Amino acid sequence: MSEAEMQYVYAVGLGDPGLGGTTVPVTGVDGGAVRTVGGGRGLTALVSAVPADRFAEEHLAPQLEDLERLEAIARAHHAVVDAAFATATVLPMRLATVYHDQARVAAMLDEQHPHFEELLRTLDGHVELGVKVYAEPRAAAAPEPEPAPASPGRAYLQRRRAERRLAQDTYSAARDTAERAAGLASALASARAVHRPQQGEWSAGRGENVANEAYLVPRRDVDRFRTELGALALEIPGVTVEVTGPWAPYSFAGGGAR
Repeated sequence: MSEAEMQYVYAVGLGDPGLGGTTVPVTGVDGGAVRTVGGGRGLTALVSAVPADRFAEEHLAPQLEDLERLEAIARAHHAVVDAAFATATVLPMRLATVYHDQARVAAMLDEQHPHFEELLRTLDGHVELGVKVYAEPRAAAAPEPEPAPASPGRAYLQRRRAERRLAQDTYSAARDTAERAAGLASALASARAVHRPQQGEWSAGRGENVANEAYLVPRRDVDRFRTELGALALEIPGVTVEVTGPWAPYSFAGGGAR
């Protein structure tokens, strides 16, 4: 191995034989070959070699500030994690987790063994599903018209009052739906993670995102989860409930879920 190379770590598993298959169909960041590095206590990491002149700490920040480059790294990272997740239980690592060499990766696995093993036991047999609730007053039913006013000015004011009432009613319905969704989802999930609502282009076309949560769901309950959550807002104009996934359990990789 070249001294000019470092090791990019994608995910950690419990030495599951399924991790070996991940090294064949996918490539890592910058097209690097993905392989496994084992620790001395049964953990395995998926890694690929990356150039030190781009991934050493002093060179990494500019890459992560370049949106195009960041997207390329993120896509490769998630492709490896998803391929591994299809065959084994894995703990996704943070984007751009890099070590100087394979020996340091192995040492990290041994140092973190109790924590990683506990997380992996928790994640085994589970997937992550996302639940997002949106409010879109313009998609709600039109308010009841008021009696004809005496002037255009009054007509304008009446219309604005009706629009405000409609918006308030829609957001109230969306918040109520989000609470009901959380109750249903939590009853079917092993853990819940609450994220900041998405804004801008991430929620474009759906309205305002009023709830953005992730749930750790047993694989056997995925279909039931989708059915029960998907039915929540079918008869509420202006309110949308979106269930996404299944994903590798990114939201639960740090042990900070509740």
